[in-house]
Amino acid sequence: MREAEIRRLLAANLLCALAIVLAAVAPTFFLDGFSVLGTHLTWLCVCSVCVATLNIILHLVLKPNQSLKRRSFAHKISRFLKCCIYFFMSCILFHAIIVLYGAPLIELVTETFLFAVLLSTFTTLQCLCLLGPNLQAWIRVFSKNGAISIWESSLQITSVCSILGAWFGAFPIPLDWDRPWQVWPISCSLGATFGYMAGLIIAPLWIHWNRKQLTYKSR
Repeated sequence: MREAEIRRLLAANLLCALAIVLAAVAPTFFLDGFSVLGTHLTWLCVCSVCVATLNIILHLVLKPNQSLKRRSFAHKISRFLKCCIYFFMSCILFHAIIVLYGAPLIELVTETFLFAVLLSTFTTLQCLCLLGPNLQAWIRVFSKNGAISIWESSLQITSVCSILGAWFGAFPIPLDWDRPWQVWPISCSLGATFGYMAGLIIAPLWIHWNRKQLTYKSR
């Protein structure tokens, strides 16, 4: 396993983590009264857009899963439209799952949907950038020993950490602490964000420490 590839992965992940930090800090210079807690819906939008944009740019520049086949312009347009549909369906699916786990069904619909968009950005968007609209490849990557590259291993780790972070973030909501960050969905979205950032850092370190045991095979 090439060390250069691990360094590229680490640099890309650190840039994604930096994008989240900038999404929390930069808008304060342009939007009056902006804060992660006080204007949480605005932050959800800004964070999702920043992370999505940077992920797309990084995958276009680094091309971690570049196919050797030359694709026609029509194929690229079709692939792009499929990716957009998959992402929207992912947002709807996450929204439904979140409601089934106890989020308000009718009230706070906007908050719940934007939280679903954030989760889709941390998980589904990465799958679309790396694997495209290929459900079989998604299933392979998230199955046991299914990753065939360090980028797919990183995808596994960051996606799982994001979902676990959102799940753990729900624990403080029913407690009677009356803290501002207990309002739905602040603690969950912050948990997902911290989980995603933790995954971005853990992934290249874990791959580096286990590089001798990792033997990726093309499939």
